Amino acid sequence: MKSKAELPDPKRTYRQTARAAAAEANAQRIVEGFRERLERQWFDEIRLEDVAQDAGVTVQTVIRRFGGKDGLLEAVVDVIATEILAMRRIAPGDPRRAVRAVVDDYEANGDLVLRMVAQEARYPALRRVTDIGRREHRQWAAEAFAPWLDGLEREHARRRLDALVVATDLYVWQLVRRDMGRPAAELVALMDQFVDAAISLPPSPNQDLPR
Repeated sequence: MKSKAELPDPKRTYRQTARAAAAEANAQRIVEGFRERLERQWFDEIRLEDVAQDAGVTVQTVIRRFGGKDGLLEAVVDVIATEILAMRRIAPGDPRRAVRAVVDDYEANGDLVLRMVAQEARYPALRRVTDIGRREHRQWAAEAFAPWLDGLEREHARRRLDALVVATDLYVWQLVRRDMGRPAAELVALMDQFVDAAISLPPSPNQDLPR
């Protein structure tokens, strides 16, 4: 039987739990504040002082938890990646649902991703993020449209996947939704047509076209 001194102190356990919960809440506010600033400011314009003020904490708290802006960027990307995976999670072989899923993703995150892409040449941390995004989009397309890729000759599969990646690319969303100002429904209909064309791509390219 444990002595009284060996028994856990309920008050101490409660205080530790409360401190951990408060620290996690602070971290979430910091990440949310940094994400909001990424959506409207350039990376070099964001100051840790402003992020700390947004979250109601000190700069030391931000640095202690995340180290700096690169660490904050990684945390924001983790949050966005989780959201994107949830929105894009579909069963393979449903082109219409795939298009709607990717459009939902772009409607939620497209402007922020485009802002990061615009700065990737200047900041290695942003370039790492955008490169991962490109690879993940291609992998998503390969899985979502697997029934139209499996069993094909390697080069044919590569060309068809290229076409599917282009058909569902972020820049299509930007061109239609932002540059042209068209409604999301028109974008969905257009992407549906692009995807239909991509999954019908013939085995051999047109010999009259330049390679």
